[in-house]
Amino acid sequence: MNQDAPSDATESHEPAALPAIEFQSPGRFAVRNPESAPGENPQAEPAPFILGEHLALERFDQPELARAHTLAMLQQARRSLCIYSADLDPWLYHHSSIQEACTRFLLASPKNRLRILVKDLGRAVKQGHRLLGLARRLPSNLQIRKLYPDHPAEEVAFLLADGRGLLLRPDPAQCAGYALYQDPARVRLRQAQFDQAWQTSITDPDARSFLL
Repeated sequence: MNQDAPSDATESHEPAALPAIEFQSPGRFAVRNPESAPGENPQAEPAPFILGEHLALERFDQPELARAHTLAMLQQARRSLCIYSADLDPWLYHHSSIQEACTRFLLASPKNRLRILVKDLGRAVKQGHRLLGLARRLPSNLQIRKLYPDHPAEEVAFLLADGRGLLLRPDPAQCAGYALYQDPARVRLRQAQFDQAWQTSITDPDARSFLL
């Protein structure tokens, strides 16, 4: 068991076997939309860690590091990916390297699935988003749904990869967070949270019209 693993679940669900560690945020960061940011680097590099093998907790506090860990998990996933986000985080997911990794994942096998849950897609639909375009091309493998308005949603953002990898930002307004590449117990907690929210989720009318 990773002794550095943080406490990322609510008090009612966190098992005693998962030790708590205080998450200290380095501060707030401005959300950056790559669409309006010149000089996007299409050659973004993934973090050098192996999904399912690397045991240490990896913290990040810069957008580039968040993307590096995200890219590493997307590129190494072989079965399932889940994204839980407030607005599809354009600064993180609206990037050519992310789109390419998701495309390769979805085309690698007809059984591969990418599910995305968001609170609001208005910004992504209005400004455009690479993953919305990908969902339009591969609707059977990539599904984007909206949280049910009355569903008790926790204010976090996370990515789940193959039941082993977790990238979590405790405050969705910040880019700071941590990545765990081999923590099945903690991933199961987040997967249960995601699946429960998915069962009551709805199709966003704006996204539906865009995807059609």
